[in-house]
Amino acid sequence: MFEFCTDPSVLGDVQWLACYLTTAKHANLYFAVGLVLVLLAITAPTALAFGFAAASAARSKFRPLAWVAHGYINLVRGVPDTAFFLFFIIALDQGFEWVRHKVRCPDWDAPIRQGNDFIVCQAAKLPLGEADQWVHEIYGFFLAVLTFSIVFGAFAGNVLYGAMRTVPRAQMETAEAYGMTPRQSFWRILVPQMWIYALPGLSNVWMVLTKATPLLFLLGVEDIVYWARELAGTALPKFTDYPHGDWRMWYFLALLVFYLGLTRVSEIVLDRLMIKLSHGQATTGGEALRKAAA
Repeated sequence: MFEFCTDPSVLGDVQWLACYLTTAKHANLYFAVGLVLVLLAITAPTALAFGFAAASAARSKFRPLAWVAHGYINLVRGVPDTAFFLFFIIALDQGFEWVRHKVRCPDWDAPIRQGNDFIVCQAAKLPLGEADQWVHEIYGFFLAVLTFSIVFGAFAGNVLYGAMRTVPRAQMETAEAYGMTPRQSFWRILVPQMWIYALPGLSNVWMVLTKATPLLFLLGVEDIVYWARELAGTALPKFTDYPHGDWRMWYFLALLVFYLGLTRVSEIVLDRLMIKLSHGQATTGGEALRKAAA
């Protein structure tokens, strides 16, 4: 905090606002912004990995594996995100604790499920009761990343599966004619060419992912929407040195600008990536680039 913030009652308007925006609670808001960006940076490649694995499995000639992959894609896509988050985060947490309970407390003779209660031994708790607060926060963030990755991995898997099917069959037949194995033709022919077909759909998945970050509050993570709501409400003089009225409109306007800015940056990056992927491809975009270069 600035040195001149010691007595807010005698500050000018600009100084008062500067002091107000540098309080500890606002530091939590700024940290939450970074948290959302870190979540996106980790979740996007992780979800893409889930989706690629699901799409590859869906193409498998081993039918049980293909059924599992199609089931994952269709099941997750068919459940509303909010309902999935509310259910899955509880089931995932209890699943981890159940496995730890079986390993660490094999002599436990009481039932784990007792009515509506889920009771495991203390050694199986995640995190442990005596763990520091940062451990609980890291664990909650890990569950959030995993949940987001599984949900949006299903959407990415559907897009990638369609892109794999869009690559002309003649390309694969040519690779086979040159003596490539199925594995070689998959990695050298199919995968490099599918991205140009997948990118429009993956762009939509990315945009939806950025808009879904406010659902973090369902997973117990204090995100930017949570702190904006906390800070925007009327602050009375007896509770704070910086009283103000109902400022929700301004805080949520700031969130609007943040998400629109993130969307615009995403559009620029994705457009450039599309141009790069179109080079040398037998698509409308690739043909337009070839004619422009000529």
